[in-house]
Amino acid sequence: MKYSIVFSAALVTLALSACDRPTVVIPATTPTVVTPPAVVVTPVPGPAGPAGMTGATGSTGATGAPGAMGTPGATGDASASGTAAPAADAASSPSR
Repeated sequence: MKYSIVFSAALVTLALSACDRPTVVIPATTPTVVTPPAVVVTPVPGPAGPAGMTGATGSTGATGAPGAMGTPGATGDASASGTAAPAADAASSPSR
């Protein structure tokens, strides 16, 4: 019981002291004069001049390496007679 009275008194003191805040007055300061920097005039470039002479021709580049050899083709079937068969003509073949 005696601790609760002390605790209540401390709580009331803190609560009442938080409500009473003094007003802070900020004194007026003297105005600061800021001078702008001096304006620097930059020259504007003029028109383009005449074109110059053509440059020298460059040297020829190096030649590339030769390509690799291809693989040999497939061997055809050997015929018995060695003569070519006659081509079938689409116009002379019978239609169904």
